[in-house]
Parts: sequence; structure tokens; C-alpha cells
Amino acid sequence: MQVLVDELKGRSEKIKLGGGERARKLHISRGKLLPRERIDRLLDPGSPFLEFSQFAAYELYGKEEVPAGGIITGIGRVSGVECVIVANDATVKGGTYYPVTVKKHLRAQEIAQQNHLPCIYLGDLYMSVVMGSCTAGGAYVPAMADESIIVRKQGTIFLGGPPLVKAATGETVSAEDLGGADLHCRKSGVTDHYALDDSHALHLARKAVRNLNYTKNIQVTTETPEAPLYPAEELYGIVGANLKRNFDVREVIARIVDGSRFDEFKAFYGDTVVTGFSRIFGYPVGIIGNNGVLFSESAKKATHFIELCCQRNIPLIFLQNITGFMVGREYEAGGIAKDGAKMVTAVACANVPKITVIIGGSYGAGNYGMCGRAYSPRFLYMWPNSRISVMGGEQAATVLATITRDQRTREGKEFTAEQEAAMKEPIVKRFEEEGSPYFSSARLWDDGIIDPADTRLVLGMSLSATLNAPTQRTRFGVFRM
Repeated sequence: MQVLVDELKGRSEKIKLGGGERARKLHISRGKLLPRERIDRLLDPGSPFLEFSQFAAYELYGKEEVPAGGIITGIGRVSGVECVIVANDATVKGGTYYPVTVKKHLRAQEIAQQNHLPCIYLGDLYMSVVMGSCTAGGAYVPAMADESIIVRKQGTIFLGGPPLVKAATGETVSAEDLGGADLHCRKSGVTDHYALDDSHALHLARKAVRNLNYTKNIQVTTETPEAPLYPAEELYGIVGANLKRNFDVREVIARIVDGSRFDEFKAFYGDTVVTGFSRIFGYPVGIIGNNGVLFSESAKKATHFIELCCQRNIPLIFLQNITGFMVGREYEAGGIAKDGAKMVTAVACANVPKITVIIGGSYGAGNYGMCGRAYSPRFLYMWPNSRISVMGGEQAATVLATITRDQRTREGKEFTAEQEAAMKEPIVKRFEEEGSPYFSSARLWDDGIIDPADTRLVLGMSLSATLNAPTQRTRFGVFRM
């Protein structure tokens, strides 16, 4: 695991650099702060920034690198208020939007909407800080914001830039005269605040957030946070990189919850799923973790626990390490389909905040029962050792080989061991590549790959963000008995 974490950190540091050295130097030579420096200065001193989807677009466009998808998004505290922050990175392809950039931008807006958080746009392109060019559709972002700040002789806003104006009307005009700070603050009224430079703009943004009169009405009881009794770094050895090695999810829970206290629910029933109540940074949580394949008893136990959490308005944390639901004649006769459906229905209907961390495998219908992406968790994170796919590569290859062998037998044709091996090899390889957390994160199927040792902090910040929004009453569907 340590090797995977070191690899994660190395890739992360490279992405944080943004565009190439030449682009960064050009950006700085124009008197602009780099986007991550802007975020640091915007945040309350010493407060953390929870970044989303840092590996967006990772190896997605072949040899063309688009670090972080060309846009930085996350949650941070500004003037004491939790805000979603979106910062364009002009050092990456001049701030050009790729399809994945749009997807990442929309995901940030979705997070802000779901959790009732103010949204601040640091735009080279609600509160908008225009620090570069906002052209065409990008011009509408500051124009639609509650308050907009623009930097003198640096920020510009126009539907059509000087070349387009020249081509369409024959008029020759500079970018500053067409859509600069003086025009929009003195004449058009598109922007509200005039900044002298980046630092001044960020100062004005902090003042604007302070005047939001924003209150956070938490609907849960809170306690004084306590550190776990055990070091988080021990998770590297407990879980490891080999997903075939068993570990007790209680050992993971003990290293992320307050005081390592965990009040387990139905400890001796359906023991391949672990359920119980705890606290993370003082916030109450219900935790569901996997200790093996899901049987009928496990599914019914998890369903019961989800109902309790919804009734008590307690957020749910899912720690996924699941191969799926148990299969076979005995289990089908025992009602695994209807019992699994109970759990999936409960997960789908639960309106309390749900946060999922994939700490191992995430395969097949087990992904559904443990609140995969399709089941609307507020946040979903992956560890660097995790894997996600419909099924394991070996299983998929074996299924396809069996189908092929049966077909050849019916046709009276031979299917040799060598042919079977040749068929399986590319399938296993493809599943291995596409089951990687980096493959998933590049396509925004999750909200980021995190260091296991940071799980407690990430969950704490995520929980705090979710509690800005009131919880809606849960209405469950029919549970087939």
C-alpha cells in the first residue's frame, strides 16, 4: 500500500503544477497569481481545502495532458463560511474547456446545490472573481453572479472578443476597451467591485462572503472531536494492496472515528456486513462496512440499520470492499434477490447525507447495495488500492470462455486450452486497466482518489458540508417480504 500511496502523491504533485513551465512563467509575468495560490489566499488562514477530482482527464486524451481537467474545484472555508470554489487554470491550454472540464464544473455546481453552499468562481473566464478573460458563454458566469469582482487591466468580459468584433462589424477595439474593468464597473454595470490586482480581488471576495449573512443550521447533535486511539498510517498495513487478502473493516473504522469508539449494531447477525454508530469530528454517523460477500442476513441487517439512520436523521458512511451478493441455487431459493432488493431500495430511498469510500473492491450488484455512484452519495472517494468494475477480470474472462466453449461444442468444433488462454489474456488485461481508480477518477466516476491516512479529515470536511442543507424526510418503497 505504501508504494501505491507514494505513487498517488507523486502524480498529485505533478498535477498541482498545472500547465507547462513556459505557461506558468507567462502567467506570472503578467502579474497574475497561479490558481492554487489564489485559492490559498482566498481561504481562511490555516484552513484546509478539500479538492475534488484532481485526476480528472488523467490519461484521458492520449498524450495530451490536461492537468486536473483544466479546472480546480473543492470546498474551503472563506470568512468562516464553507464555500464551493471553482478556479480556472489558464496555464492549461490557455484555459480552454474540454468535455471533462464541463463535467467537472457541473459536478462542483451539483455539490454546491445539494449541500446549500455558496459558490465562488475564480474565473479566467454566487460570487465571481474575474481575473482573466471571460469570453462568449463564459461571460454569463459573472453576469449571472450575485456579486462580481473584476481585476483592472487583467479581467475582461465580452460575448465576442476583438477578433470577432473586427470580423463581424469592422470595428477595431482593444480587449480592455471592449470588456475591461473600467467599462464594466463604470458604464455597463456588469461587475460590482473594481480590484487593482489579484490579491485585492481576493480580499474583496472575502469581504463579500462575510456580508452574505449565511447561517448554518445543523440538524444533528455535535460533540467535541476526539482523535482516534490508533495512527491512521496503520491502515496501509491493515488493508494492503492485495485485494484477495482479508481484513476486518472494524480495524479501518477504529482509525477514522472519534476515540476509536464504535457502537456496533447486530454484531452477531449477518456478520459479512458491519453496521454501527459512531462520530467523526463530533458529527454522528452510521457506518456500513463490508467483511465479505453479502448474504440475505447481511442485506436484511443493513436494510434495518439504514432505516434506523433515516428515522434518526443520522448521515451514512459506506466503506466499500465488496465482490457482490452471494449466488447459487441454495441462496436463490432462500430469497437473496428479494433480500438484496430490500437493501438496494433502502440505499436508493435514504435521504440522509450518504458518503461512500471505496477501500477495496467494488464489483457488480454489491456496488448498488453499498451506495455506488448511481445511488447519489453526496461524495464518493476511492483509495489508491481500490478496483471498480462489473466483475473481476478473471471472472469475466472465465464466463466468456465458458460461453465460447459451449458454443464450439454445439458446433462440433474444438476449443483448446491454448485458445482459451489466448482469449482470456486481453480480457483480463483490459479489466485490470479499466478497473483502476485512476481510470475511474479521470472520467469523474468519483470525487477523488485519497490517501487512506487522510480519510478521517476528508470525511469530516464532507460531513460538515452536507449538514448545511436540511434533510428531507425519507419515504421508502415496498419491501418484498
